[in-house]
Amino acid sequence: MRAMMSKLRLTVNEQKTRRCQLPEDTFTFLGYTFGRHYSRQTGGSYVGPRPALKKVRKLCREISEVTDRRTCPRDTEEEVGKLNQKLNGWANYFCLGPVVRVYGVVMQHVRRRLRRWLCHKHKVRSGEYARFPNAYLHDELGLAQLGATGRRLLWANA
Repeated sequence: MRAMMSKLRLTVNEQKTRRCQLPEDTFTFLGYTFGRHYSRQTGGSYVGPRPALKKVRKLCREISEVTDRRTCPRDTEEEVGKLNQKLNGWANYFCLGPVVRVYGVVMQHVRRRLRRWLCHKHKVRSGEYARFPNAYLHDELGLAQLGATGRRLLWANA
């Protein structure tokens, strides 16, 4: 491999390079973790990609930064637009493999952070969910929702 890479004038990073045996081992490449998965329909195993846990955590951190208390002076439409832009870009890249559960985790985090942001903006002390249910976030404010199919972004108001 080193000889092939040197012909291409590329260097091998010794710290990141390792040999792994699929399907027992996993490896991460370009934000995806490749390894063994199990089909929800058949229960059979297959080798494929899924979004890396590190990338999911990074997205959740970025969403938390966008919905920080310091951003409360922003207009609500601007805030939702920033969240939609981030979700849209992330979902368009991370659409391979079993993503339904990952999308569910991301959407739960987005909704919780947006509710918190709205409560702080409007000085609401309790009843976050009652005041701002999912239908309000998606239908009224236009928050994008990651698709139930796990393959694309669905716009709630489309």
